[in-house]
Amino acid sequence: MPFRFLILSLVTLMSGLWLMGCAPEAAPAEIPSADNISQVTSEPVVTEVAAQATLEVTIAPSTTVANTVNAEDAAEIDPGLIPLPQREGPRTQTSGTVPHVQLGVTPDQTVNDELFRLAFTLPGVEDRPTIVSLPGARGMWLSEELSVVNPQVIVNGREFAHIHPDGSLHAALPFTRAMELTEKGWGERHPWADDREGWEGFVMLYTPLTMEELEITFQLIVESYNHVTGETYHPAEFN
Repeated sequence: MPFRFLILSLVTLMSGLWLMGCAPEAAPAEIPSADNISQVTSEPVVTEVAAQATLEVTIAPSTTVANTVNAEDAAEIDPGLIPLPQREGPRTQTSGTVPHVQLGVTPDQTVNDELFRLAFTLPGVEDRPTIVSLPGARGMWLSEELSVVNPQVIVNGREFAHIHPDGSLHAALPFTRAMELTEKGWGERHPWADDREGWEGFVMLYTPLTMEELEITFQLIVESYNHVTGETYHPAEFN
């Protein structure tokens, strides 16, 4: 009896071992293929790139802060610039786009006539119909005998500035002066000033409404003339 029990136990043990040897092995963990890796990681990568792009867009506008130049800074950068006074009254409203025009401004006829007279007393400046502005504007055209030291600031031909019928005008100035006059309320930079090479200082000067304002406007016209031609005239030389 004990012998039979021993034989039965051995058979049972051997059967168990055989079954264990035939059982399927556990499947190994899948090694991701290149395609699988791409599928697994594509969403997080996109999210990260989007986050970086958002960060860059958020940071970029802060760089324009460096473009703000007040009167004292302008004078320090260019000692030849006399700091402008603050213009009184509310800022003139404009289209803010092209065509770049003032809105709701009625000029004083006496001041406007004097503006046009003074503008064309500058040596070698011819009064011509504009080739860059709206009909009715007068182009300030540099005669051929005048040198042009900054041709990149001229919009077209030799028309370095033009005056609109309402007394506002477009002209090219050094960048620091353009920023200062914008801050002080005498005008504003052209909507395309940051988009075209050489236009950094291209501005609209608002209509002078008094003879006192005309003094500042004419001063800036003379500065524009000097900037383009390399001359060194002072407004007091003209009357």
